[in-house]
Amino acid sequence: MVVAVDSELARELVANTSAQGNFEKYFDSVKSASDIDRLATDRAKTGIFLERYAINPVNNERIPIWASDYVLADYGTGAIMAVPAHDQRDLDFARAMKLPVRTVVKVEGQEDPALSGVATSGSGVMVNSGSLNGLDSSEAIGKIIGQLEAKNLAKASNNYRLRDWLISRQRYWGTPFPIIHCQKCGEVPVDESDLPIKLPDSKSLDLRPKGTSPLATASDWVNVKCPKCGAGALRDTDTMDTFVDSSWYFLRYTSVNTHDKPFDRKEVDTWLPVDQYVGGVTHAILHLLYSRFFTKALKDMGYINFSEPFTRLLNQGMVLMDGSAMSKSRGNLVALSEELEKHGVDAIRLSMVFAGPPEDDVDWADVSPTGSAKFLHRAWRLAGDVKSEPGIDFSKGDLALRKVSHKSLQDISFAVESFRFNVAVARIMELVNAARKAIDSGVGPSDPAVREAVEIVAISLSLIAPYTAEEMWELLGHAPSVARAGWPSIDPQLLTQESVTAIFQINGKIKSRVQVSPEITDDALEKMALSDPAILIDLGSTAPKKVIAKAPKFVNIVL
Repeated sequence: MVVAVDSELARELVANTSAQGNFEKYFDSVKSASDIDRLATDRAKTGIFLERYAINPVNNERIPIWASDYVLADYGTGAIMAVPAHDQRDLDFARAMKLPVRTVVKVEGQEDPALSGVATSGSGVMVNSGSLNGLDSSEAIGKIIGQLEAKNLAKASNNYRLRDWLISRQRYWGTPFPIIHCQKCGEVPVDESDLPIKLPDSKSLDLRPKGTSPLATASDWVNVKCPKCGAGALRDTDTMDTFVDSSWYFLRYTSVNTHDKPFDRKEVDTWLPVDQYVGGVTHAILHLLYSRFFTKALKDMGYINFSEPFTRLLNQGMVLMDGSAMSKSRGNLVALSEELEKHGVDAIRLSMVFAGPPEDDVDWADVSPTGSAKFLHRAWRLAGDVKSEPGIDFSKGDLALRKVSHKSLQDISFAVESFRFNVAVARIMELVNAARKAIDSGVGPSDPAVREAVEIVAISLSLIAPYTAEEMWELLGHAPSVARAGWPSIDPQLLTQESVTAIFQINGKIKSRVQVSPEITDDALEKMALSDPAILIDLGSTAPKKVIAKAPKFVNIVL
């Protein structure tokens, strides 16, 4: 257990122990550090054992209590029950203090934190947890709460904790504070006619870290007259956190040509709020929260007419390497610039999109940019093989290929709109194969259906591999750009299927394939399967335990 070194609890616990003297020395060494410094992930973990123990109410184990500066006194209770195997800061502290690390949640595919130095994340199976062993971790949480409630030791609740947002930074590149410090008048706002404040040329500054803002070295910029009394004064040399800018950038995006105010209200009313936000899960903690603060304040002030900046959120996954987040210490970094140089931007983008749904993590060890590059080359060659002229009547083309094209287009459209970009890529690949087969078989490169299929490929690929798609569009005889081509229309008459192939299985093994109507019911398909000769031979006199029918695709007979 770790308590904040500057908390009353720490001082109360260490009183009348032999650790009290060392505690005071430790407190003096860290009391001047800012909250930002204390919470920095790259800061070495320090602490002192208070010679006190807490009792774990679940298993009655004695838990040693430490004081450290990485826990803040004014955040929550100022004390935490550390879980070093499953929280990176706790793990770093435990390793620095040479404390044991006990894994209690086994996460598939992740190494033992005590050996790897990397805390596991995500749900898993409980281990080293007594009666909770074998439970899913999410289920175990509810069970632990139930046990504590039964003993009248605790009750379930939701806690919402916010700390003040410190936006001041000692950096050169931030937004200057429009404040002038006068010995006589105090803090005086810069006159509105002198806004915006422009930063001095960075070449004239000493940018080496030294505990003060680099702007303090720009004497010509710092020394000014007080706007109120005219006496000598100093500009504020701190700058604002870059989160300040990223909390309202979406408003500025609507008004990039407006130079006399932050944003044009008419443009904001037209375009905002944002329909879809895509970002990493870490954004939800800070950036999206701060953006909501700004938006709600601006609405209250009458500058905008909406109170939520983003109406829908999609959290994208991380790119991993060999199952772990990339880091120099692990030696598993992948240089994006080198990958782009080797394979090209289209192949890299296609590889990431094809690896899985956007909310899932992507392990770079499992993707194949080389394979993506080969596929894009196949698609590009298709465009060069088309012999018909642009504008030809597609309706005169091969009917079978047209049906494949329009079914693929329907699937691609649905996949894109539901953020299943990997499925969209799979359908594009299938359409490329169908078009190539048509060219190489009896249909031929001059058939209008071939041009239609390849144009659908080019337009669909423009969403993911725009450079390849642009070259395909030019090879097809169109003027640039494919981005202006518009999305093709789907002909519903070409989506109708006269028959589909249904498979009949016994215990998951395919025994027969038959052509059936797309409209067939589950009951009708089940009767057909149970009377199929191949099924009857295998069944013999054995009665099925269960029959699973999913019309019109399959029937699985379980023995």
